[in-house]
Amino acid sequence: MTEWINVRSTAIRRVGYDSESMQMYIDFEDSNPIYTYSRVPEHVFRTFVSARSVGQYYHQYIKDNYNC
Repeated sequence: MTEWINVRSTAIRRVGYDSESMQMYIDFEDSNPIYTYSRVPEHVFRTFVSARSVGQYYHQYIKDNYNC
């Protein structure tokens, strides 16, 4: 089951995570569909959604590090 968390960001609406498949889903404010990232450890998801700047964390740790 996918857990969704709304985040405070001008670019990202919400982030979902499925711990069984290790897939993370990002719902961007200005795009459709929702992006899927594979093989994301749960601790990365937890740190991402609690980051002071979700957008900065995305660009620094997720964007080029996980398959989309």
